[in-house]
Amino acid sequence: MNRFDFSPYRRSMVGFDRLFDILENQGRAQSGDKYPPFNIEKRGNDAYRITLAVAGFKPSDIDITAQANLLVVKGSKGEETTDGQFLHVGIAQRGFERRFELADYVRVDSAELEDGLLVIDLVREVPEAMKPKKIAIGGNRLTVVEGGETEASAAA
Repeated sequence: MNRFDFSPYRRSMVGFDRLFDILENQGRAQSGDKYPPFNIEKRGNDAYRITLAVAGFKPSDIDITAQANLLVVKGSKGEETTDGQFLHVGIAQRGFERRFELADYVRVDSAELEDGLLVIDLVREVPEAMKPKKIAIGGNRLTVVEGGETEASAAA
């Protein structure tokens, strides 16, 4: 396995520690387990969809947990009894756990299970305080006047 050295970037990029840690941990965590298969789709500027193929699982078999910057999807199959004897078992009956690192301000909007596909919709909602703001040059300050309007005033 090739390991990428992030130290030159860590020296010149401030505040990206979490991103570098995620990239380094992903390289170590690749265990080779590809079950269940999934797609990640960008549906708009601030909308994403994760689709997992979970054939044979019922909604009660799946647990979805969203916490700070992490989405965990777990599936566990209970013991099912059948009247017959299997001659071939090709549908996976094992449990799984998939983890998805989420960017800041990304939250789960909805989750649906239909036709063996678990669809999880995500949206990014950047708080108003974190959105870019236009800064005036020249020492003018914006002050709020009655009626919610703003007016520029010269700095003292």
